[in-house]
Amino acid sequence: MGKTLLAIDQGTTSSRAILFDDTGSVLDVEQKELEIFCPHNGWVEQDANAIFKDTLYCIQKILERAENSNNYPVAAGITSQRETTIVWDKKTGEPVYNAIVWQDRRTSEFCSQLKGQGLEDMISAITGLLIDPYFSASKVNWIVENVEGVRARAENGDILFGTVESWLHWNLTGGENHFSDITNASRTLLYNIVEQKWDEELLRVFNVPKSMLPEVKDNVFEFGSISSKFVQKDIPILSMVGDQQAALIGQACFKKGMVKSTYGTGCFALMNVGTKFVKSESSLLTTPAYRINGEITYALEGSIFIAGAAVQWLRDGLQIIDHANETQDLAQSIEGNNGVYFVPSFTGLGAPHWKPDARGMICGLGRDTTRAHIVRAALEAQAYQTQDLLTAIEADAGCVPRVIRVDGGLVANDFVCQFLADIVQKTIEVPKVREATAWGAAALAGFGASIYQSLDDINDVWQKSVSYTPEIDVSERDDLHGLWLKAVKMVDASCK
Repeated sequence: MGKTLLAIDQGTTSSRAILFDDTGSVLDVEQKELEIFCPHNGWVEQDANAIFKDTLYCIQKILERAENSNNYPVAAGITSQRETTIVWDKKTGEPVYNAIVWQDRRTSEFCSQLKGQGLEDMISAITGLLIDPYFSASKVNWIVENVEGVRARAENGDILFGTVESWLHWNLTGGENHFSDITNASRTLLYNIVEQKWDEELLRVFNVPKSMLPEVKDNVFEFGSISSKFVQKDIPILSMVGDQQAALIGQACFKKGMVKSTYGTGCFALMNVGTKFVKSESSLLTTPAYRINGEITYALEGSIFIAGAAVQWLRDGLQIIDHANETQDLAQSIEGNNGVYFVPSFTGLGAPHWKPDARGMICGLGRDTTRAHIVRAALEAQAYQTQDLLTAIEADAGCVPRVIRVDGGLVANDFVCQFLADIVQKTIEVPKVREATAWGAAALAGFGASIYQSLDDINDVWQKSVSYTPEIDVSERDDLHGLWLKAVKMVDASCK
């Protein structure tokens, strides 16, 4: 048995620990579902302590079994949901408020005010982002301004802010250091990704004390060790990376022009655009893909807020399915969508539309509409949304990829993958290691532990499991996608 690597994968809907061998094969998984709270319309929160406790539980269970099977990992990497905002007391370690999740829209009005001040061009030019509640800065501002006593404590240097990887790291290492990595820091709207530093002007705009911020490191770094008070043997944490960038790495998209698209809670398509900052003209995001040994690579990103979460809503909200795995058979039980379209903008429209106040819509309903049509429409929406993203990404990058590498829970659904190939008119490749996000974090930890000497070594591990090619022609695709765009315009009109 070769050396093993631990991925700590904290997502929006669950916390997981995954043990890999050095070929990327999954040896063991431990997972706990994470509760989401919606106390008001548009508000989305989680218990920050539960995020850590659930993650620690998964780590401890995995390591207990690894010890018994002589597979104890040599290093760990952390990947997590991005933008989700946690503010805690520096001395006690207690959160001052619930974690505000990336899907939360409570700061829409504040963001609109900043846009009204003409700040978006300046902010986009240095952060690669747009002014939107999606990102962390307005969430930090809300906590500091609205939770009693926090502003004064923050000004005194007693309060820390971090996204989830920073919160996990701080707790796992016993609060010895307050670190983040460049991929997560870049999603805060406070980090200058051109000069690669926290930006004083942005801190002023969002009124966030600099003392709250973590120190930003490369994605491969000696971040410290998981404390021996939690585990039998210290494990060095050698990587931290945002979940979507981790998937780009796990999919070995190391060459300029390569694209991965992840279908988890949301859908996120990233194209590697190389070492130079590319400003989007299509309302996409420019984001650091990774920084290793001080050398940065950028990506263009399209973000869709609701993908797999739409299936979760069909199960838990609408209650027309009992299990997600029913959706494939239901979608394939009918010949077509019968004109039914589902725009799952439950928490606003993401790229390239960026309508934070948009609400979800199902249209084209008739007396002959069945639950199969609604389920199929929810799955088809993922392909339409991806096509919108790819059109914008290709325009900005001046590059048209022929292959898209996909991962995430929804790619286990053959209908989703085939319909995706049909709508984007490209080959869709599913990797052998389907846990691409977790594997990306583990692979970087392996790089830090000298298991891999270069990104080429990580590339050599990647293998294709299955691929899908288009089965309809462009004209049929255009007809289907054209009706989708009409549905999106209806949603857009409802925001005005």
